[in-house]
Amino acid sequence: MRKLILMTGAALVAAAPLVSADVVGFGASVSYWDSQLSGKAVNKGDAVDVENELNLSNDSTANLTAYIEHPIPVLPNVRLNYTRIQQSGQGNVGAQGYENLVGNTQTQSDLDLKQIDVTLYYELLDNWVNLDLGLTARSLDGDLVVRDRSGLQPVSRTHVKAVVPMGYISARFDLPFTGVSVGAEGNGIAYSGDSIYDLNAYGQYEMSLLRLRAGYRQQSINYEDNDNTLDIKLGGPFVSAGLTF
Repeated sequence: MRKLILMTGAALVAAAPLVSADVVGFGASVSYWDSQLSGKAVNKGDAVDVENELNLSNDSTANLTAYIEHPIPVLPNVRLNYTRIQQSGQGNVGAQGYENLVGNTQTQSDLDLKQIDVTLYYELLDNWVNLDLGLTARSLDGDLVVRDRSGLQPVSRTHVKAVVPMGYISARFDLPFTGVSVGAEGNGIAYSGDSIYDLNAYGQYEMSLLRLRAGYRQQSINYEDNDNTLDIKLGGPFVSAGLTF
């Protein structure tokens, strides 16, 4: 990464109380997120509205999560998450143009946003009330390609790439003897004018090894990489299904 510096977040993990699971546990889940996009992209000082000018809309979203928890007090638990969002649309860059494209160009645009999270965390509470605290390293790779539909002008590409450290928190309240719970979790950081937040709230039902969730996820990315900036928000409902052992 160029602007967000990988800070000494290990101090957060080291300061956490030595609380751990009683046994080894692991799980994995897959989810569908119906995300709606808004905001803008900037390339060499030119800005374009990704929703109202490029008309980007959700084509596909993939989200996979896996975790492992263990009874060794000193070592953190590990959580992995992969999110990929692909959106496309046909629009018009408007009178101001956008980088290589002159004003009022009819466009075909494609956004490919990939995020990989590695989270190290401790369980501070593990009963009817659950609380986890830790640190996430997120690999962020966003690529916006805007083409002239006539094929007469050069392609415009806005690309940001970084590894970003983020704080992580997860809280859940279990309704005793029902398998039902409600919770929320999030990652976030703000530094030197850049910021990334990823939050969700959910209801959950567990039956034997099966875990079902439904909720709402909101993500905000404001990140500058040289002359390229993504300043976007994604939000919408999600559902997930997973297995826990």
